[in-house]
Amino acid sequence: MKDEKLKRAVLWELQEAQKVRCFLCYWRCEIADGKMGRCRARKNIGGVLYSLNYDKLCAANPDPIEKKPLFHFQPGSKSFSIATPGCNFQCVFCQNWQISQTPYDQNEVEGSEYSPEKIVAAAIESGCKSIAYTYTEPTIFMELCCETAQLAKQKGLSNIFVSNGFMTAEAIKFAKPWLDGINIDLKAFTEDYYRDLCKAKLKPVLDTIRTIAKNTDIWMEITTLVVPGKNDSDDELRSIAEFIAKETSVDTPWHVSRFYPQYKMTDTQPTDGKVLERAYDIGREAGLRYVYVGNLPDSQAESTYCYSCGALLIERSGYRILQNLIDDYRCPRCGVEIAGFDL
Repeated sequence: MKDEKLKRAVLWELQEAQKVRCFLCYWRCEIADGKMGRCRARKNIGGVLYSLNYDKLCAANPDPIEKKPLFHFQPGSKSFSIATPGCNFQCVFCQNWQISQTPYDQNEVEGSEYSPEKIVAAAIESGCKSIAYTYTEPTIFMELCCETAQLAKQKGLSNIFVSNGFMTAEAIKFAKPWLDGINIDLKAFTEDYYRDLCKAKLKPVLDTIRTIAKNTDIWMEITTLVVPGKNDSDDELRSIAEFIAKETSVDTPWHVSRFYPQYKMTDTQPTDGKVLERAYDIGREAGLRYVYVGNLPDSQAESTYCYSCGALLIERSGYRILQNLIDDYRCPRCGVEIAGFDL
């Protein structure tokens, strides 16, 4: 007997013998009656797939949009950021492991009941211009994302994902009408890295990035956490930068972020600042117009400069905007167009 409060899931179909096939993410789990998918946030009950985390928020806070990080999307604004427990990855360095990994580590999904109406009301009350589905993987709480985002759009708010990019083409199509922006973690450029450190796969992430770039108007930025000795070689960083330039656009911002020891990877030192500076140079050499260094205090590479004349456009200090000089999407000095969303 199912719990009447459970939310019927989206993006699945019934198979033989009351099994269901979920096609929310690239695992495309076939789930037997009474069993859960790999994310442990969706369960087959009597041949119907239900979301276990629909109304179980584990985080709800107004954040600077720059924290996502999104630097070319409503800069200087606040985004009401929410999450439910769970993830379809198991990254050994996860910075939010206390909430993303609880379905794996504790075999339960717990959180506070919060309706889409309450979320949108809280976003408006706190002066946010958008709602961010973040901290954990938003794909696996798609039901809550969808209902909240549709209501948010009616109230004039934007919607953004911070995602590992493991969603299917069907999920992208499903979210396309209401998703305005996304930051995707392109964690590395080898299958070994994804398999060994994330228990995942690289190719689906690349497919997602290509699909969003070519088939949607969703504003996209990409982040790579640079982990010492794992994905910090010049060749790998160059492969990532060249992929972004070729398969998306030279206007796609690339954030290269400093690693700090977390979760099950506490024996690795933080990324050397010189490595991040080299990554910045590699990105620019690949033709990317906007490369940013994250988690490195006082780095000049957290500000936005005109790719054409070099003028300072958006000056940042951490997550704070000190000045935004962009004039109607254009550089005030040379007039070249600057890419972004609601700059």
